[in-house]
Amino acid sequence: MSRVCEVTGKKTGVWNNRSHSMRATKRKFYPNLFKKNIRDPETGLVFQITVSAKWLKTLKKKGIV
Repeated sequence: MSRVCEVTGKKTGVWNNRSHSMRATKRKFYPNLFKKNIRDPETGLVFQITVSAKWLKTLKKKGIV
């Protein structure tokens, strides 16, 4: 599974981890992703999508989930 939100396109970010001496080492920031089952009201089919927590909050606000 790739760590990418299917709706917003959020993905893993790579930045530097800085120590007290300002030495830079690479680190990763992973998005907060969830797998959700969404039902299409017209066809009745159920789709599993990977969405970020921010988009999941928006789906709940709109009454889709």
